[in-house]
Amino acid sequence: MLVICNCMNQKKFYYLILLILSVFFVWSFSPQKNEVEGFSEKAKIVLRQVGNKLLLSNKDSTSLILPIQEIAENKFRISFEKELSFEPNLIVQINKDNIEKIALSKNYRVEVLQCLDNEVAYSYEINTNEEKTIIPCAGRVLPIKCYVIEVQFLDKTSSKSKYNFLLYMIIPIILLGLFYRKSFNHKQEIVEDKNKTVLGGFIFYPEQNKLMQQAKEIALSKKECELLEVLVANINQTVKREELTKKVWEDNGVFVGRSLDTYISKLRKKLQKDETIKLTNIHGIGYKLEVKNKEVFL
Repeated sequence: MLVICNCMNQKKFYYLILLILSVFFVWSFSPQKNEVEGFSEKAKIVLRQVGNKLLLSNKDSTSLILPIQEIAENKFRISFEKELSFEPNLIVQINKDNIEKIALSKNYRVEVLQCLDNEVAYSYEINTNEEKTIIPCAGRVLPIKCYVIEVQFLDKTSSKSKYNFLLYMIIPIILLGLFYRKSFNHKQEIVEDKNKTVLGGFIFYPEQNKLMQQAKEIALSKKECELLEVLVANINQTVKREELTKKVWEDNGVFVGRSLDTYISKLRKKLQKDETIKLTNIHGIGYKLEVKNKEVFL
């Protein structure tokens, strides 16, 4: 039953990860209403500023800039109350100063249309690919007429900045990392189950030199681990000092008289967190690992 439950829990975990990734990618690549509306409002503010500077270049500080219209997706129209005249170089520079400096867009197309016949009086395109950038001769001043200016943004910049893009890359990587870690840990647990001892509130892994208590790992030195392994094999029985010394220190270098007591003391401190376990000194004989009220499963 334990194996079946583990498999079912693992499948649920995998399905959850796949669901999260699916939802995340759908959300990432779908336009968000707030982002669309935010860009539109921001574009209108910037283009109103463009219109204002054109009027000021005509020494006109009183006539109105009519409401900026969004005539198509990411395409806007600037209209004026009165006729005006300007040099095309000026509109190129004004747009550059306002659109590009606030990172509204790096690629955009501008058309100056005559109100009377809707003919294009001047147009140009700015693109990060220099081969696609087209700025015709702009030295001739456009005569005083009624004009509208249409600006088409070719790469709408939303609130999803380059930093957000990095986040979109990192989150799936983290989720996939958790996925594989869960799978790896599950495999580890299967191996560890064969070589562990449940000792009161602890789980002892002799081959890995560690104790586990409520998912918290307690590292053991090699000598501490060997001592505990001997004591666990003789639960609630006195193990003579000579036996402990022989099994732990035999063929392992020089034994110092106080070494056993030192390591027993270190081991006792690590086990004292569980009140059902007691490492007792049997004076003049040896040590006893006592486990009360709980069984020990080997």
